[in-house]
Amino acid sequence: MGGRTIAIGDIHGCAAALAALVEAVRPGPDDTLVTLGDYIDRGPDSRGVLDQLIALGGRCRLVPLLGNHEEMLLDARSDAWSREFWLACGGRATLASYGPDAGLDAVPAAHWAFLEGCQKVHETSTHIFVHAKEGFRLPQDAEDGRPLWPRFSGKVGVVGHTAQRSGEILDEGFLKQIDTSCYGGGWLTALEVTTGQVWQADQKGRVRRAARDRGIPEKG
Repeated sequence: MGGRTIAIGDIHGCAAALAALVEAVRPGPDDTLVTLGDYIDRGPDSRGVLDQLIALGGRCRLVPLLGNHEEMLLDARSDAWSREFWLACGGRATLASYGPDAGLDAVPAAHWAFLEGCQKVHETSTHIFVHAKEGFRLPQDAEDGRPLWPRFSGKVGVVGHTAQRSGEILDEGFLKQIDTSCYGGGWLTALEVTTGQVWQADQKGRVRRAARDRGIPEKG
């Protein structure tokens, strides 16, 4: 029997939230953990987040997806304009996590390798995982490597990127948006995609029950 498939939304440097969530989820060797990207920038400890994710790869089957913030950091190595753009989008907080006055040369090789190895899409027989819903294509679009929009594919899409300020998953049935604004004062969310079980933790590492367990009606 296979293990669980669990998606985690945008982390944005919230290392304490990630640690608390992993402790609550307790992923094992048979579990697949799909992280939806935007691991870095804005929050206080991007370095700690990347260290944790790399370590998770030895604990379960980790499938890290590429977020736009990781793309910006990778592009920042190529030219001054890309570097300034990344810094303006939260990159300064990332560099600060590597030490005072740190530059890109402070990022260890293991972190670059992890970022370069992130995937753009992960697909199973029932679900499609991408960083943002803009990563899907419509049936009339020319084939460009993007997966088909879930409404037309018959699969359920699981995405991050668009912050749900309510702190709750936006569940549209065929599409579940699980960036619940941890950096913005909300929660970091993990969703077991088959059973619908939800775990959430905030920036301080406090864990709370899922909406349905708190008596909040779920949208769908």
